[in-house]
Amino acid sequence: MIRIEENVSLRSYNTFGIDANARYFCRISTEAQFQELIKTAVYKNEKHLIVGGGSNLLFTGDFDGLIIKVDLKGITIVEENDDHIHLEVSSGEVWHDLVMYCVQHNYGGIENLSLIPGSVGAAPIQNIGAYGVEIQEVIQLIKGIDLKTGEPKSYTKDKCGFGYRESIFKHELKEKYFISSVTLSLTKKNHRINVSYGAIQDTMKAMNTLPTIQSISDAVIQIRRSKLPDPILIGNAGSFFKNPSISLSHYQNLKNNHPKIPSYPTVNQEVKVPAGWLIEQCGWKGKRINNIGVHEHQALVLVNYGAGKGEEIYQLAMQIQSSVKEKFSITLTPEVNIIR
Repeated sequence: MIRIEENVSLRSYNTFGIDANARYFCRISTEAQFQELIKTAVYKNEKHLIVGGGSNLLFTGDFDGLIIKVDLKGITIVEENDDHIHLEVSSGEVWHDLVMYCVQHNYGGIENLSLIPGSVGAAPIQNIGAYGVEIQEVIQLIKGIDLKTGEPKSYTKDKCGFGYRESIFKHELKEKYFISSVTLSLTKKNHRINVSYGAIQDTMKAMNTLPTIQSISDAVIQIRRSKLPDPILIGNAGSFFKNPSISLSHYQNLKNNHPKIPSYPTVNQEVKVPAGWLIEQCGWKGKRINNIGVHEHQALVLVNYGAGKGEEIYQLAMQIQSSVKEKFSITLTPEVNIIR
């Protein structure tokens, strides 16, 4: 039997630590509970939002609707041979806990994604990625529930519409589909070790270690901890903006005026520029405005120092977006899901 609460604080359900309230709140720990929930009057009559770890959300005010907290747990071996293993992971599992589980069991494929906050169910929505790896590379199957019919429905990798921080679940299926589990295809040996990023190479050299699943994970954790604030200590949602891709001609024009502008090649004759560098060049890095600000070590991270309001962080983000647009003619796109 599901329980729907009223007027619940969301402070502990978003890593920004925003003290907003939900008119209605419900925890879901099984698919059957979700199927029961979508038949209720509250679900049918109120807007609703599904929340995992809350690491990619910015509440700009109270939520006048139903918050659905996903608590599905479990890791199951679906298939296994000498070379590969397929794990079905429930959507409520903590992503980093899953990565640590895989590293400890020598399952390769997601070690570069260590210490990314959030839940397993949210990972494919964002197509999370870091240090040369995206989750789409190991996803085999997504299972869930069609919110219109209440019936189970699955999506194979090729049907998920994955792109840079994009998926079908973020657009066409937004608020139409509930992810209950993610099946990953991981290696047991002959791992595809990815140390393409200089930061990993430099860190591993300093650690004096050979590239293995464990050492890569250790290096990524060390890098992320040195650059990104712990949400438990300072409220934040990690990278607030996506790294923009611009045309080669646009990049060359910018390079004439900004010779040190960093870049990464992408497809379609485009160039990816680090959003953090753009923001820093506009003077935002380390800037604090009362209870909110831009992190002192990473300009891509907006922070709540304790009593900040979501609307204040949103307005700061819009000011940053405007200044980057004015200086570089580049429009930054938020990676964080802004709830207004």
